[in-house]
Amino acid sequence: MMKTAVRYYSRSGNTQALAEAIARKAGVKAVSVDEKDAPIQETADLLFIGGGLYAYGLDKHLKEYIRTLDPEKVKKAAVFSTSWLSRHGLDLLKKELSEKGIAVAEEVNYARNHPDDAAIARAAEITGRLIEEK
Repeated sequence: MMKTAVRYYSRSGNTQALAEAIARKAGVKAVSVDEKDAPIQETADLLFIGGGLYAYGLDKHLKEYIRTLDPEKVKKAAVFSTSWLSRHGLDLLKKELSEKGIAVAEEVNYARNHPDDAAIARAAEITGRLIEEK
């Protein structure tokens, strides 16, 4: 059975809402990167990791968390983000993960502002596809 994990950082709750939708579909708990149980202890075949875009950058908590990831324990990552205006956070997440030597899925989850019902449904659909293709 594939091991899946969901990690996120959210200031406003928007990314948390998307993380929780992804986690529901994956059958796991969404964990904020600043919680004590955030470190990946067991190998994750697929890590869903996300954060919002703040002043055109990733929050320092999320960047620091990504730096702690062990490529031996994270086989592949799938990124997600929310923002008011730009999808640039997705590119930044992919770049940080790739620099750590972690493979990143092409397909992404994105919601503008707080995820509405359509964004939640889209997140579940994308999550299902990513889990199936892994």
